Amino acid sequence: MKKDLLKGLTDEQVAKVKACKNHEELLALAKAEGIELNDEQLQAVNGGGCNSAEKPTHCPRCNSTNIRTESFKHEYTFNDYYYKCKCRDCGYKWDAE
Repeated sequence: MKKDLLKGLTDEQVAKVKACKNHEELLALAKAEGIELNDEQLQAVNGGGCNSAEKPTHCPRCNSTNIRTESFKHEYTFNDYYYKCKCRDCGYKWDAE
């Protein structure tokens, strides 16, 4: 999830968001805290069109297709993924979000 989706939250609220295990808990937290979610935040919580990364197919440095990728769930959402990538030819490492 983009960090700007957490703008306006206190450190305590951000900690509570991190402790949520699913989108139902996030919605309940927002309601309990009296937080109004904008459209982008609602989409993120409900699993809508957020920035799920497409799996990379080549290295941005040397253009090799001999890459290794691992997918991870974003810290603040439960539907968005990012990839940690490494080129097996030139050794370049990058995150794809």
